[in-house]
Amino acid sequence: MEELLLSRIQFAANISFHILFPTITIALGWVLLFFKLRFNATGDDRWMAAYQFWVKIFALSFGLGVVSGITMSFQFGTNWPGFMETVGNVAGPLLAYEVLTAFFLEAAFLGIMLFGARKVPNWLHTLATFLVAFGTTISAFWILVLNSWMHTPAGFELRDGVVHATDWMAIIFNPSMPYRLVHMLLASGLTVAFLIVGVSAYRRLVGDTSKGVRLTLKTGVWMAAILIPLQIYAGDMHGLNTLEHQPQKVAAMEGNWNTGPNVPLLLFALPDEEARENRFEIGIPSGASLILKHDPNGIVPGLNDFYAEDGTALHPPVSPVFWSFRVMVGTGVLMLLASWGTLIALRRSKGVDNLNPWILRGLVAMTFSGWIATLAGWYTTEIGRQPWLVQGVLTTEAAVADVPAPMVATTLAAYLVVYAVLLVAYITVIFRLAHKSSKSDERPHSGAAQVALVPAE
Repeated sequence: MEELLLSRIQFAANISFHILFPTITIALGWVLLFFKLRFNATGDDRWMAAYQFWVKIFALSFGLGVVSGITMSFQFGTNWPGFMETVGNVAGPLLAYEVLTAFFLEAAFLGIMLFGARKVPNWLHTLATFLVAFGTTISAFWILVLNSWMHTPAGFELRDGVVHATDWMAIIFNPSMPYRLVHMLLASGLTVAFLIVGVSAYRRLVGDTSKGVRLTLKTGVWMAAILIPLQIYAGDMHGLNTLEHQPQKVAAMEGNWNTGPNVPLLLFALPDEEARENRFEIGIPSGASLILKHDPNGIVPGLNDFYAEDGTALHPPVSPVFWSFRVMVGTGVLMLLASWGTLIALRRSKGVDNLNPWILRGLVAMTFSGWIATLAGWYTTEIGRQPWLVQGVLTTEAAVADVPAPMVATTLAAYLVVYAVLLVAYITVIFRLAHKSSKSDERPHSGAAQVALVPAE
């Protein structure tokens, strides 16, 4: 059990660090394409200035995402050999499709996107930006296909304990894939929206009065304001899908122990798994039934339905799922208030120039709110699948490697130190780029302006 717990923590640390960067690059690639198309259509150098600044952050995020993704993939062999031994006939091809259709596409055109603005025709540079953005989305598609299949497996049969594919269309378009894909793409869009808003607000606070900063701040605010209602709706649909296929996860999210109607929506509680009850509950009467069944009298599953005859829990750990879900929802509410509140403030103050500095400081504080919501949602999803690694097919315990606990603990400590240093460095570089840009008098002069990781000399 010690090896299992340490290996789980280690994989969680790896994937938590890795997911931060694709969450940015997936949507930021499309935002860069938007900036470039607006420049092509209007000839307004403000759009090119925005492109030049944000393509640097895209490149930095892309690099860290690739490196951390490679490290994470090693874990399948070092810590989780049972995963590929059992489901490799499905997981292997899906991961290969991601490399063949997405990674090569990104790698082929990333150099043109970053360094080719002066060396290739403008249409080719724009095309390269589109293909890189498209590649990041296709990459997300294949990874989410595999992850969704692990939650709602379909299109396979077991032969001697090994999974064999029988229907690839059923595997790819498994029951939870469309909901999970949309939810993740919108999460990426919100992450990038608040990153753009926060960094632009910071640039404004440190003295950047250029029109380009006003443009990107307003673009980010509008992007967030449009996407957050869509995300709330997509999250609701995803929750209903989860209720159908993984009711024990929903029961843990709601902290509901007994199946029945009129289940309250708990705002606060301390789940007690030994006593099989909650302590210090604060909730909205019938709220969970109304949300999950669209009927206050709707029957919501309870955790007590998911115990084996010997008393073994067949549901996930309740407290982590319960609280991570509330962190995700709470962050989403803050996003809604921040984006719509800023839109109202922009209208009343008649522009970015007249915004209250405290509003700008609040937006800076929300810079990485998308990361918080994404990680909380990811923990809700992945911890909520326990004790299964592949729902109903392979348990987490059955897949773990027989590696001594001290060795796992040592590598875990090394990972945590490296990731902490890289994360601090990443955030520092972003704000230093923003500060440097705010003090620079350089402006792009044409569509042939250099798009690179450093300003052209």
